[in-house]
Amino acid sequence: MPVLVNLDVVLAKRKIRSKDLAQKIGITEANLSLLKSGKVKGVRFATLEAICLHLKCQPGDILVYEEDEQSDEQKPD
Repeated sequence: MPVLVNLDVVLAKRKIRSKDLAQKIGITEANLSLLKSGKVKGVRFATLEAICLHLKCQPGDILVYEEDEQSDEQKPD
C-alpha cells in the first residue's frame, strides 16, 4: 500500500499510549489500532484533526506516501 501510517512512531516519540489517545479523541482502541496498522480504507478529517491536535503534529507526520512498484505498473501510459 503506497500510503503508510506512522502513527505508532509519533506516539512513541510523544510517549503517549494508544489507549490514552483513543480516550482523548473519542474513538475505540480497536479503531485506533486498525488505523495504526494501516488496515483502514479511510480516515475522517475530524479524526485526523483530533489526532494532530493531541499529538501536536501535522498530518504529514502520520501519513506518508511511498510509491511502490505495483503503482507504476497500474498507471496508464
